[in-house]
Amino acid sequence: MSAPRQTPSRRVTDDEGSTLLLTIFYGFLALVLVLVVVAASSLYLERKRLFTLADGAALAGAEAFELDSVAVEGDLLRPVLTSTDVDAAVAEYLATAPHAAFEGLTVTQAASVDGQSATVSLAAFWRPPVLTLVIPDGVPLEVTAVARSVFW
Repeated sequence: MSAPRQTPSRRVTDDEGSTLLLTIFYGFLALVLVLVVVAASSLYLERKRLFTLADGAALAGAEAFELDSVAVEGDLLRPVLTSTDVDAAVAEYLATAPHAAFEGLTVTQAASVDGQSATVSLAAFWRPPVLTLVIPDGVPLEVTAVARSVFW
């Protein structure tokens, strides 16, 4: 008895256009990925710039004490901050600091809660550089910085 003969498998030769669809899909996917990374990087950098501005404003507010208001506690000298002095110093700092690139920049808080530190909260809007059709109104950003007053 002889074993049955196996026929070779048929090869599919009609594969025209299959790689074109994959190329278009992966090209579109790569383009979307690049646009999302650009938008995320822009958001990160805008938040860091806003935080830097808030940090500088908080530092200016923390240094807004009068020498007459320095209290002596034991061996330490502690400056006493008031919210009105902090608010005035923050307004003066923001008037001179370069911040023209922020859209809708507002001071949401500029006060001294404990009399020794200045708390500054800033809010602004961020708009993506490329995907403006996806997020037309932008994204609100808010940062808070605290600076402590030290007197040696």
